[in-house]
Amino acid sequence: MADNVFARQLKERNPDPAGRCWIYVPYDQLTDRFGPLAEAEPEEVGIVLIENPWKASRRPYHRQKLAWILASLRHFALEQAERGVAVRHVVTNGPYREPLAEIAAELDAPVTVMEPAERELRADLAPLEEGGLLEVVTHEGWLTTPEDFRASQKGNKTWRMDSFYRYLRKKTGILMEDGEPTGGKYSFDDENRESWDGEPAAPELPEFEVGPVTAEVGELIESNFSRHPGRLHLPAVAATLEDAERFWTWARRECLEHFGPYEDAMSTRSGNLFHTRLSTLLNLFRLEPRRVLEEALELDVPLNSKEGFVRHLIGWLEFMRHVHRDTHGFRDLAETVAKSPGDGGYGQWKGEPWPREASSDEPDGGAEPSFLGSGQPLPPAYWGEESGLSCLDHVVAQVWEEGFTHHIPRLMVLSNLATLLDIDPRQLTDWFWAAFTDAFDWVVEPNVLGMGTFALGDRFTTKPYVSGSAYIDRMSDFCGGCAFDPKKDCPITPMYWAFLERHREQLADNPRMRMI
Repeated sequence: MADNVFARQLKERNPDPAGRCWIYVPYDQLTDRFGPLAEAEPEEVGIVLIENPWKASRRPYHRQKLAWILASLRHFALEQAERGVAVRHVVTNGPYREPLAEIAAELDAPVTVMEPAERELRADLAPLEEGGLLEVVTHEGWLTTPEDFRASQKGNKTWRMDSFYRYLRKKTGILMEDGEPTGGKYSFDDENRESWDGEPAAPELPEFEVGPVTAEVGELIESNFSRHPGRLHLPAVAATLEDAERFWTWARRECLEHFGPYEDAMSTRSGNLFHTRLSTLLNLFRLEPRRVLEEALELDVPLNSKEGFVRHLIGWLEFMRHVHRDTHGFRDLAETVAKSPGDGGYGQWKGEPWPREASSDEPDGGAEPSFLGSGQPLPPAYWGEESGLSCLDHVVAQVWEEGFTHHIPRLMVLSNLATLLDIDPRQLTDWFWAAFTDAFDWVVEPNVLGMGTFALGDRFTTKPYVSGSAYIDRMSDFCGGCAFDPKKDCPITPMYWAFLERHREQLADNPRMRMI
């Protein structure tokens, strides 16, 4: 721990570590509200937290993503020490299993961990579990179980989120009355497709005080990760538990009332509109999904807004995780797996490879499904070079500015255009993984490989999510500032029809594509 502010504060707070049982807390399980850390008395337990420059340098991760993870982890360490939990903060430059093996050998006892969410980390730690050095217990933070997932898909030839969501609604009684969905239907998507003309006014995003620990993280990123892309903006990082609570308060008060109708809208005037932006906090478990769900259900907001938010939590988010986990990150389905982590097109854009050290211990680069046979390189426009398409250039600029854009620009601009251009699905997935603060393998791979690029065919979604310029024009104001007219000469529309012609043979038997 070479960084003075955090090291000093942790040393001042850290209790005596003797005589404790030890838990490894991964970078995305930063909570004491469930699991073994919640069950033990603070004075009886210690936690291991690992910072890993090797992991951080594996891909060209957005600087803002590194800030979220490092600042959250360090503040979690201080919060736990203050609570009476002993903290071992370790910096390693290689696989996570190496320091954990040393700690287990030193203790002469296995270290406990809740099952990691990321398949990449599970694979890293597997030898420790097999060797009895690591005891893996159930991750108690999820809202659903593997049994829920399998039961919901009985009778389906392919996975369907709709079946999963309806099953959960019926099982839990969430938004149900007398066995029927509240309001008469399970989904209010048809009411949630309004474009936004500036009214009601979109809320300003919250910002947070940058304390000395978070500021030190910023200095670390600027000095040690200077080659990483993206703007670093520390006031946007809700690093402390108090910040996380304030973020959720802001989301309840400012966003959820109008979230539903404008859920799919896009605008140059607000890249966020009424989206809560809770995904990074939820995926790091700084906010507990179960509690967020319960409190959202108590809100006095329109039903279409409430149902849309609930569907994101217990529908898409949980569905993505189960599909990814059940298929070992789609490795069970793909003919090939990348030998090493990809850079998302960084090397082609920069003209030189991403500067990471190759290692025999590094993980593979993930499954490479491509139902449509797409394999073109990602255009440099995704790294910030102007394409001339206002929609793409605006969304890409927001991503590298903030590490965020909401789900419709992700799906109907970034993924849509990449699919129309036959971009390699693995390369686009790696770009998403690097570019977004909320992207981890279990959520980004199903979203991009399964939905965004149709790389799994109809195993995951019924048809490709592709469109010409008409959809973007209808749902956004992007076209107003573009050199192209969406009704006359926008190249996205001929790209769409050319895509359909190229892939006629693969798509002609799809019931939802026959008319097109």
